[in-house]
Amino acid sequence: MLYLKSLRRLLAACGSALLFASCAVPQNAIPQVGQQAPDFTLPSQDGTRVSLSQYRGKWVVLYFYPKDNTPGCTVEAHNFQRDLPKYGQLDTVILGVSVDSSDSHKAFCAKQGLTFKLLADTDKKVAPLYGSLRNMVGFKIAARNTFLIDPQGKIVKVWTGVDPNHHSENVLAALTPLEKGS
Repeated sequence: MLYLKSLRRLLAACGSALLFASCAVPQNAIPQVGQQAPDFTLPSQDGTRVSLSQYRGKWVVLYFYPKDNTPGCTVEAHNFQRDLPKYGQLDTVILGVSVDSSDSHKAFCAKQGLTFKLLADTDKKVAPLYGSLRNMVGFKIAARNTFLIDPQGKIVKVWTGVDPNHHSENVLAALTPLEKGS
């Protein structure tokens, strides 16, 4: 009975349409175009600490992915690796983030021949800043979201729930006119 009274109060306060969307479970908002990208420092696969702010003056593709050595994540990483020379011509760095450990990233990079930075958000503090932490079967993983950040540190494009098969091409298509216009 106490539960029903509490539920009724919650429905009255939030409105039934909003109950599950905003009142019952706080959502981490995805930063929007025009906002300053939240800064962070995370360890990379080689053990160095990487901060977003150290890339000021460059374009940054910050992509979140669920798990090392899984099919979609491997395809996405391979495509970014394949296109790395094109990103280099556009003065752009690629930073991948998941909740896997630096050791997992190191093994993934070695096995797959990846040379860009993969960052370990094992404390799950950075993914929520970007609205990119989700539950999957009782485990928290990074959602497949990407943020294009300009040389001043502002978000200029956001992709959510991306298709790993064609994502690098989509990012390059959006980046090329932006970079040439800056």
